[in-house]
Amino acid sequence: MHPTDATTTLTLTRPDDWHLHVRDGDVLGTVVPHTAAQFARAIIMPNLKPPVTTVEQAQAYAGRIRAVLPPGSDFTPLMTLYLTDRLDPAEIRRAGATRAATHQAPIVAAKLYPAGATTNSDAGVTDIRRIYPVLEAMQREGLLLLVHGEVTSPDIDLFDREAVFIEEQLIPLRRDFPELRIVMEHITTREAAHYVRDAGPHTAATITAHHLLFNRNAIFTGGIRPHYYCLPVLKRETHRLALVEAATSGNPRFFLGTDSAPHPAHLKEHASGCAGCYTAHAALEMYAQAFDAAGALDKLEGFASFHGADFYGLPRNSGTRTLQRMDWQTPTQFPFGAAELKPLQGGETLPWKLLPA
Repeated sequence: MHPTDATTTLTLTRPDDWHLHVRDGDVLGTVVPHTAAQFARAIIMPNLKPPVTTVEQAQAYAGRIRAVLPPGSDFTPLMTLYLTDRLDPAEIRRAGATRAATHQAPIVAAKLYPAGATTNSDAGVTDIRRIYPVLEAMQREGLLLLVHGEVTSPDIDLFDREAVFIEEQLIPLRRDFPELRIVMEHITTREAAHYVRDAGPHTAATITAHHLLFNRNAIFTGGIRPHYYCLPVLKRETHRLALVEAATSGNPRFFLGTDSAPHPAHLKEHASGCAGCYTAHAALEMYAQAFDAAGALDKLEGFASFHGADFYGLPRNSGTRTLQRMDWQTPTQFPFGAAELKPLQGGETLPWKLLPA
């Protein structure tokens, strides 16, 4: 299929979200159904409090997610472990075994958060060399390494932290573990896009809808707009254009990862507001908007439905989802436990709408 400007509907093989936060507790009942309505599978981030560091914890978390799925939903959570300085390589071997156990939720990856890099990352890795035995086990077991690619040194400018991470940490890591499959998540810069493009078959990246649609001006238009604040932060327009070029290139090592990250509105709209954009309610619509603006709707299916599954070594989904070109107004808020959740572009008009399955 080769969509044109006159395209009114767009049918995709059922897509997946390769980077998602759903939090825990009673808020799961709001956010999990949003993702299950859009995607067949999603990589569930492990940065809870306390973090998900064992197979037992990951399985229990998957059970809580499944418990709030709408009746008849066949959505599958794909679980991850949180890397710490003290994680036992034996836990990686146990995680690898879950992929063949039909009674367990598969654990497919482990997440590297440099300590202090983002929400609930205080338990993260302080020095990558400390986890080399764990990375060796991951390489043997075939578990992917998911990387929040920023340094956290206070002397490095916030807008330069991704590029410095590539030079100082990712390039040496790639050299030392040539067979380890690495996903640099939510890339935000031209440097990251070009690095992944040129890094070889075992390195990939996810790209969010908000980093495709917006540059850093969005945070400041008409005042401080906290619901556009995320980490890694939105960058200059030159970087946004490089991300669009990568996402729409057809390169199979770039794929969809929303990094949808819900927070109570009162903590976003705070003197020290939380980082994270909530997009799960309209993720495919936002990606369609970005690809449409680039004249590349024909590239969306590969990016959303094929590339991630292929890189993870998982089967592509059956079934389809259909988007229709039509204006609709997004909700301004959702219940979020005892608080409220305000989504990105809440109350605004989007040009594409996902039709009911």
